[in-house]
Amino acid sequence: MNISCFIAAATRTDLQQTVDELRASELVKEIIVVGEHDPNMPGIGWIKADGFKTTNAIKAVASKVTGNFTLFYTKPMALKIGQNAFERMCQMAMDSNAALLYSDYYELKEGALQPHPTIEYQDGSLRDDFNFGSLILYKTEALKKAISGMDLDYNFAGLYDIRLKLSQLGKLVRMPEFLYTEVETDVRKTGQKMFDYVDPKNRQVQIEMEQACTDHLKKAGAYLTPKFKKIAFDKADFPVEASVIIPVRNREKTIGDAIKSVLSQQTDFQFNLIIVDNFSTDRTTEIIKSFASTDQRIIHLIPDRKDLGIGGCWNAGVAHEQCGKFAIQLDSDDLYIDDHVIARVVKAFYEQNCAMVVGSYRMVNFKLEEIPPGLIDHKEWTPENGRNNALRINGLGAPRAFYTPVLRNIKVPNTSYGEDYALGLNISRHYQIGRIYDALYLCRRWDDNSDAELDIQKLNAHNFYKDKIRTLEFWARQQYVKSGQPV
Repeated sequence: MNISCFIAAATRTDLQQTVDELRASELVKEIIVVGEHDPNMPGIGWIKADGFKTTNAIKAVASKVTGNFTLFYTKPMALKIGQNAFERMCQMAMDSNAALLYSDYYELKEGALQPHPTIEYQDGSLRDDFNFGSLILYKTEALKKAISGMDLDYNFAGLYDIRLKLSQLGKLVRMPEFLYTEVETDVRKTGQKMFDYVDPKNRQVQIEMEQACTDHLKKAGAYLTPKFKKIAFDKADFPVEASVIIPVRNREKTIGDAIKSVLSQQTDFQFNLIIVDNFSTDRTTEIIKSFASTDQRIIHLIPDRKDLGIGGCWNAGVAHEQCGKFAIQLDSDDLYIDDHVIARVVKAFYEQNCAMVVGSYRMVNFKLEEIPPGLIDHKEWTPENGRNNALRINGLGAPRAFYTPVLRNIKVPNTSYGEDYALGLNISRHYQIGRIYDALYLCRRWDDNSDAELDIQKLNAHNFYKDKIRTLEFWARQQYVKSGQPV
């Protein structure tokens, strides 16, 4: 039993420390640096490549590896190996017959050592930013087989592609033990990191990731062609054409602005505003009542039950007898960008014959000043492949709007995170999701945002839930395709 180690290029000092750590283990058979320049270190091999992200780099690994197991260390920082870490990893890989094995780890962040647990890999863990940590062990036989099936060349998606192919061959296993220490260099808040995948400068990266994921879905029998159920919008009568729904709890600072932005909308049809007040304890309820007393379009709804998340509040709003044909989202933090948003959204339903419309938004601070990355337009959602790419990305964009009969039939998950994403995946299995790529509202980022700064336990819980949503949808689509339903 031995290991071939492939490590990212680093400064001479960091590289030497990592090499010394690896050489201390009797299991390490060879060490090869993957980088642009020859490290010129005695007994150390070299693959000329820009890290592990290219297909050519991954294929070069296959040509050089000789060990029973292959280890990738993907960070250009000094690595610290835990006690008996390699022995534990290899033993567990053999016992579980894992194609890939990863573990929890410690991270050195701003001088402090912190535990960083990972989460279990699922069939639906298709997002390209799934965190395996920087130290990954592969069964060499499985790795070479997966590499032999790499039929597309990527400049950015090589490591992602090989992970997906390995998942088709065997298990991706997590070791719930802290087996090494890495240095964390990205110290931004979670609320900033979460938008990296829609940053325009990363567009080419996302195109490649989409190609790799789509290829995987085809091989796994979960790919859906762009054929959708048609909708007849005249099948039922509604009191108004559209309803804006705002679930809210304790947003006295922003709810007034949100209400004003709805009431100022200009349309040639009737609409109303359903505010689901989830037992606010600040002045939110008082503010809503003051607006409702002067405008009959406002329906101030306080739920019958106290166990509702955001999704449950949406169910209450959509089920209300005054809900319109189309239910349009606005968060209590935010406001529409002009007075034509509702009209544009309703028009999109008819023009694109869709059961759901997703717009775009502009990131602003509490003073409504634009902040990076600015416009969030989710261009990765296309009519041709959006329903497949949706299984890879971590959200579908906003604001969201729904054809009310479809939403009433599906039901919204009673959660306060990911409920909109679950709806989008379910709806897109059958219906087209329409898009508006211009900004429709201003999204305020401030300290009271629910995802502004999450600790690792909360972040892991969020990611695990979305992976579970993807897993259930992945399985549903496999059955859908297998059953011969129109796809």
